[in-house]
Parts: sequence; C-alpha cells; structure tokens
Amino acid sequence: MAGIITIFFSLILGVNNPSEELNMEIQQELVSTYYLIRHAEKDRSDRSNRNPDLTKKGMERAQNWAEVLKNIDFDAVYSTDYNRTMQTAKPTADANKLEIIKYDANNLFDENFEKTTAGKTVLVVGHSNTTPQFANAILAEKKYEDIDDSENGALFIVQVFADGSTQSQVLYIN
Repeated sequence: MAGIITIFFSLILGVNNPSEELNMEIQQELVSTYYLIRHAEKDRSDRSNRNPDLTKKGMERAQNWAEVLKNIDFDAVYSTDYNRTMQTAKPTADANKLEIIKYDANNLFDENFEKTTAGKTVLVVGHSNTTPQFANAILAEKKYEDIDDSENGALFIVQVFADGSTQSQVLYIN
C-alpha cells in the first residue's frame, strides 16, 4: 500500500499535466521570430551598376553572419532579388540547408508572408531602408529609422507572440 501511495504522490508532484505541456508546446510554436539584416558591403566602384556584387569584405561579412547565426535553426531565408542580398543570405541558407526565397521589398510583411512564417524562425536580408521598414511592419509601429549607408552590421530581432504582442531589439555585429 505504501508503494501505491508513493507512486500516486510522485505522479501528482513529479509529472506535469500532459495538456499543460501540449499547451506550452503550442504556445512556443506560435512564436514567430524574425532576424533581419542588411546586405553586406557592396562594390561601389561603378556607380551606374544597380546590381553590384559584394566586395571581399562583404563576402567575409556574409560568412561572419553565418557564423554569428549558426546556433539558430532557421525555417526559411528570404532575400530581395539583388546580387548583394542573395550573396549575403547564401552562407546562412547553405548552413541551414535551405533555398533562398525571394521577396519583393515593396511588399513588406503582407498577409501572405505573415501567414507563411507564423510560428517560424526566419532570416530576412534586405537593404538600409527596407530592413528597418520590414521590422516596423512586423511591429505595426514606426520604431526604427533607416540604417546609415555605412552600417552593414545591424541585426534586428523581432518576435511576435501567440497573443499578438511583440518585442524587438537591434544588435550591432562588427
């Protein structure tokens, strides 16, 4: 009898309610996390080139982003359709065995994107103006200004929780 009482109390005290565990898992799955970066340093040698590649320093930064983000399990990597953004996204996409999904910078965080990325962890590579605008669109407020043209190391992290609340921060990586 004492063994049954011990088992009973250990079950009550030691095991969480399975419905609570499931609820916690569902809540965690519903958190959408967006990592937004601007493309790395681009080649500025030809001012008429509207679609330049990254410089050597830019390629090194793109690799560095992959290293900085290596412990994040991305579900998707998005980039605008420019050489510099695609080249910035590629090392991280490759590390996560993901194809880069192209997005239209004029159509930020629309209903389709929000639905497709709900509950996921996503990297978005953009530009000095579109990256903070994208963060603002996710947050539904104008919190961030455009990035200075010389800044290539800003990392915006925006989370959207199941209840619709948000949080964000910006880190600067050299």
